[in-house]
Amino acid sequence: MEFKPKILAFAGSTRQDSFNKKLVSIAAEGARNAGAEVTVIDLRDFPMPLYDGDFEKENGIPENAKKLMNLMIEHHGFLIASPEYNSSVSGVLKNTIDWTSRPVKGMPPLKAFENKVACLMSASEGSLGGLRGLSALRWILGNIKVIVLPKQIAVPHAKEAFDENGKLKDEKIHASIENLGKSLTDIIRKLKS
Repeated sequence: MEFKPKILAFAGSTRQDSFNKKLVSIAAEGARNAGAEVTVIDLRDFPMPLYDGDFEKENGIPENAKKLMNLMIEHHGFLIASPEYNSSVSGVLKNTIDWTSRPVKGMPPLKAFENKVACLMSASEGSLGGLRGLSALRWILGNIKVIVLPKQIAVPHAKEAFDENGKLKDEKIHASIENLGKSLTDIIRKLKS
């Protein structure tokens, strides 16, 4: 029986009608079609306070951070659609990474991230499609031991790029985003077999 990669897919946005939520759903479909088991989550369902060392010392790691950390540990890789805020990653995505990368007693450091494989994408209303934010995210993830695939896609002018059903109007770009999910699935399968 062929190995079935488990992929966690999410956007670094909590906005209900987020372009990046739509984008990651397309990549998730590509991963499913390639044989992966994909869990799509919304960071809105995992609210956490801003990371604060004093808060952590007094209260420990928030329950939602622990839940998300456990989800990350259960999966082999991540599909991440990251919006660009002021040429970098969104606050909610950075905060999520900060909390889920905290050391936990009895667990190896960076257990939720080490040797995970990630594929990145972005959609933005700007002409670069969020490319600068992807560069920042790539650096952050690489620093916490995530294997980040070289191929990434940034979709510009996102307000005009999607149709009313959340699909990309440009069929070639739509297929390219689906292919990101397929590529991640194929690479995880090769690494784990």
